[in-house]
Amino acid sequence: MCPTRSEQAAPLRVAIVSKNAETLGGLAAYLERAGATTVGTHEVARSMRVGAGALAIVVFPDDFDWEAVVAALTACVRAHPRVLQVLVTNAPQRFDALGWPSGTTPLVMAKPAWGWTILDAIRAHLRDGDPR
Repeated sequence: MCPTRSEQAAPLRVAIVSKNAETLGGLAAYLERAGATTVGTHEVARSMRVGAGALAIVVFPDDFDWEAVVAALTACVRAHPRVLQVLVTNAPQRFDALGWPSGTTPLVMAKPAWGWTILDAIRAHLRDGDPR
């Protein structure tokens, strides 16, 4: 019996960074029901660590101090340039002025962003051959 396309594809591994336990747990549960594996943290400084091995990292930057977010995202993109960074925020325009290395611009989503919209965005980037 030949494996199906979904069986052949590498599992979707998503890291989640949110200080809010309900956000972290709810998104993780949704993604896991959809077949992804997840790892999460309540500490933005651990973004680089949880991003290792992930195809995407979803960060809720409004939960944290701005300077800590910028430092963590910068470190994460340098350590894991192929990991898609998804930022879910009330203020997407704040990220426009940040300088990102070529090919590493994050996907910025305005709140509210539901689990299915986040998952669809990640899958679209991966399907469309996002260079990361």
